[in-house]
Amino acid sequence: MSRIYNFSAGPAMLPEEVMKKAASEMTDWHNSGMSVMEMSHRGKEFVSIAEKAESDIREIMSIPDNYKVLFLQGGASGQFAAVPMNLLKGKVGADYINTGAWSKKAIAEAKNYCEVNVAATSESDKFTSIPDESEWSLNTDSAYVHYTPNETIGGVEFHWIPDTGRVPLVADMSSTILSRPIDVNRYGVIYAGAQKNIGPAGLTIVIVREDLIGDEIAGTPTMFKYSTMAKAGSMYNTPPTYSWYIAGLVFEWIKKQGGLEKMGEINRNKADKLYSAIDNSDFYNNPVDKECRSWMNIPFTLAKPDLDSRFLEQAISAGLVTLKGHRSAGGMRASIYNAMPEEGVDALITFMGKFEKENA
Repeated sequence: MSRIYNFSAGPAMLPEEVMKKAASEMTDWHNSGMSVMEMSHRGKEFVSIAEKAESDIREIMSIPDNYKVLFLQGGASGQFAAVPMNLLKGKVGADYINTGAWSKKAIAEAKNYCEVNVAATSESDKFTSIPDESEWSLNTDSAYVHYTPNETIGGVEFHWIPDTGRVPLVADMSSTILSRPIDVNRYGVIYAGAQKNIGPAGLTIVIVREDLIGDEIAGTPTMFKYSTMAKAGSMYNTPPTYSWYIAGLVFEWIKKQGGLEKMGEINRNKADKLYSAIDNSDFYNNPVDKECRSWMNIPFTLAKPDLDSRFLEQAISAGLVTLKGHRSAGGMRASIYNAMPEEGVDALITFMGKFEKENA
């Protein structure tokens, strides 16, 4: 069977080149006689893999020397708790910006550890926009400001970085990391689950400014302490070694594509194409404010919802899979992360046009 175009929000498709390289090294990595899955995480073979992966992500993201890069477990959802545990530093509250389902989950978890000030929310318009920054009610005494730059379910994305002054800015970048260049210096903490733009599920990357490490709240589990993981080089316990290895291959692949500048150009072009097809049709609709439409996750509805099942069945037959929208949103959703080639977006647009002609 030939490869299909997988529009899943995550776990998402990986670059074919990466998977072929991993396959060629599956039973024998670099003449070691071992699979990466069999290696000791403290052996020289895996240590070289880990060091190369960290070096490459530092290079492609231009991560300053005063930031630690941690390769952890627990997913981004684990960081919903780890962030307040590590960053409160004796303060009682933190600011959160609520722009969708993942923001809400982060807020709910943080309430277990601190007073949460929802400084801005777009819930009243069903999370189809981002509140203007001039309307945010930030608390100058907050321990940090947390936001979700890209909401995978609603398809809402910040195309700018909030200005929080001296208060550390924290971002859940799970679904937008590595999609374009960002200024890491603007952030106190960046965290991201791997299963969208980084690699397989099981790995979580945390980029944290060194002055924010330590002085965790009492009772913080050892595994959730940034200080523990930073001191141990992310190897306090056995890390997700194979996911770390695949992430390293993805970082190499991004470098070969031309880095994040080139990835940004490609991703914007893919998104513009698909939004144009939706906007120029009376059959399809995207509800999100045009100023904050996601480059990564594009939800859309059909003018005739009773045709949803037929659309999905015929899409699968055309080699276009996992287009069903999240159960809370309905409709369709096309996730077009880095590994989705432009040809996949073109194939979807062609299919959508054909389906519209046959069913309008």
